[in-house]
Formats: sequence, C-alpha cells, structure tokens
Amino acid sequence: MASLAEQMNTRENSQGRRPLDHITVVSLEHAIAAPFCTRHLADLGARVIKIERPEVGDFARAYDQRARGQSSHFVWVNRSKESLALDLKNPRHLEVLKALVAKADVLVQNLAPGATQRMGLGAAELRAQYLRLIVCDISGYGLDGPYRDKKAYDLLIQSEAGYLSVTGTPETPSKSGNSIADIAAGMYAYSNILAALMQRDKTGEGSHIDVSMLESLTEWMGFPMYYALDGASPPPRSAASHATIYPYGPFEVGSALPQDQHQHQGVVMLGLQNEREWIQFCRLVLLQESLVQDARFFSNAKRNENRTVLEKIILDTFSELTIQQVTDRLEQAQIANAKMNSMADVWAHPQLKSRDRWVTVDSPAGELPALLPPGQQTSFDYRMDAIPSVGQHTQAILNELGMTLD
Repeated sequence: MASLAEQMNTRENSQGRRPLDHITVVSLEHAIAAPFCTRHLADLGARVIKIERPEVGDFARAYDQRARGQSSHFVWVNRSKESLALDLKNPRHLEVLKALVAKADVLVQNLAPGATQRMGLGAAELRAQYLRLIVCDISGYGLDGPYRDKKAYDLLIQSEAGYLSVTGTPETPSKSGNSIADIAAGMYAYSNILAALMQRDKTGEGSHIDVSMLESLTEWMGFPMYYALDGASPPPRSAASHATIYPYGPFEVGSALPQDQHQHQGVVMLGLQNEREWIQFCRLVLLQESLVQDARFFSNAKRNENRTVLEKIILDTFSELTIQQVTDRLEQAQIANAKMNSMADVWAHPQLKSRDRWVTVDSPAGELPALLPPGQQTSFDYRMDAIPSVGQHTQAILNELGMTLD
C-alpha cells in the first residue's frame, strides 16, 4: 500500500499536473488571512488540510448566513480544503496533528501569538526536526517587537497602518468595505510560500516565514506615505475621488433632467491621467475647448488645487445629459470611465460572463457560484473543489495516518 506521503503527492487533474499537486499544507487557521492564503495554494493543486475545532469549526463559519445559509466569509476562502476536527488541548488529538505535520510540506498558522510554541509546534522546534518543512506564521504585528502580543483585527490594522487617515470623507474616516488588511497579509503569505517552495527546490531546505498584517498593509500605503514624506501634509480624505489627481472620481449625471427621466440619472466614474486626456476631455466631453488654455487648469497640480471650481463646471455640463450621453462622450474622447456597480451588477457583469469566469463549487448547502482565480492558465486547470463541513475528512485522514482519536 502506498505511504501517506505518496498518497498525498499523486493527485492529478484531467489536463495534467497542477503546480502544487505534490504539496501538502497543514493549516491552523481561522477568519481570513491564513484561509485566504491557503485557498490560493489549494487553487494551484495543493492538498490543504484545515484544522478546525470539533463541532463549531472555524469561528468565521458563524459570521453570517448570507451564502444560502452559510457564512459569506467562509465560503469565499475555504473551497478545495479538507476539514480535520481536532481538540488541540487533548494530547491524543495533538499527537495526530504532529504526525500530520511531520509528513507535510508547509505549515500555516494564524493562531494567537505563542499558541503554536505552547503546543510544541513553534517554527524553530519544527525546522530542527524537519529540514524541508516551510513554516508560515501570520500575525497582526509580527513575532517580535513591542506590539507582538497585541490583538489585531482587520479594522484595527487599517487604523494602525494609516489607511483610515486617507480613506473616507474630510469629516469621516472610513474603513475598506472588504477585509483589506487580512487580504494583504494572506497574499504576502501566499507569495512567500511559493518563493520558499522554489528556494527549497534549489537548496533542499525549508524556511520560516513571518508575515504581519501591519507590514503587509503598510506596504500598500506606499503612495500616501511618500506623498507625506519629511512631515509634508498627507493626501486629504476625498471620498471616492482621487486625493491628488483631478478630475478622477464620481460625478453626478442628469440632475437637471425631468423626474420622468430618472433612469438616465445617476453617477459616472471617470479618471484623467495626463494632459493629452485633459485636452480631449475639454474638447469632446465638456465641449469647452477654451478650458485647455485656462491657467487655473493648466496642469494636474493646478486642477487639483482648483478642483472646487472645476467640479462645478463638470457638474453643470453633466446635469443636462443622460448617463448614456456622458458615457458616449467619454468613450469618444477615450477617457477611462466605469459604472458604479452594485454587488448584483458584479454578479451579472457582462465581461466576467463573456470570459467564462464563473463556475460552481459544491458545499454543505449545495452548489454555489465561484469566481475562477485571476489569471487564465493554458497549462493547467485551477482546482475548484467543495467547501467542507466541519470535520468532514477527519476519519479519512485518521485512516491514512493509521491513528485514532480514542
């Protein structure tokens, strides 16, 4: 009979082997950052064994019931995984976990600081035993420093990384509508693990990866940080408009139209990036070529400085036009523009439909739609398997290990 390692490393798909078909990931994960990372590894073929608490599982399962009775957060980041239910305070259950880690390629964890060390699963201890093992610790602030033990949730990291200081309106700081700090940390954990696997192919040795949410989101704050370098004033909070490029953002359309033309009113999103586009915008969209030579708008810096005046000129023009008319002018001028879509609009987006980006995945509540991972591949198909129920694969994994929980 094939060994557990051989069983783990021989899965193939109909088109051929995926990049990570030979990789097994054990994940002590909850919420978003680590599950987001490991779901991307699973997309590439990795076998991801998710350790969950018996009965209740990952606490993100209980965030809501909006996805046909299941948590919207959970179904998003947990497809294609196996759920192994273990009570890690039970020595026998912990023994099972350690046996599994001994045969794994990657261990990912985002438990509370120090939790894995207390279980005898700290990175230093594991890497001393298993030379090829890659250990990825995901935390709020990193594994050392004065903030090491501080609790960290997505909103709190958005605040610490300065994201809230530049997002929202002048009156009200606003958080991102998605879990942007968790996503950032998850993506950097994912890319670091891929890099570590490549490095292991060269050296034969695994590595330890320490990813913090704070450092991940701070990296994404590069533009506003450099804009405010050496004590300079930071970009102002400007709602959906760009803080330093103008015109760039939402503009109301059709406000002067009769009420019976309500369907032609709304908001158009547009953005200018250079002087060539500004000239085209004046000539073909505003139909006011004289603005090209207006000293108040002669550069982006000037337009940004005088955005209140320019905004009134744009809104006065757009107020008597329908959304379609404004869009047609923008397209003629080759000015970037977009609709401000709702979630329903995105589910039905014609571009995503045209490119066949939607598939279905199974779940405990039946089939659910799922977006294929970004990046069309010609050499393999992404893995798009079911979302597991709590402990769904416990017995099968125990059988592979030749162990029991008794």
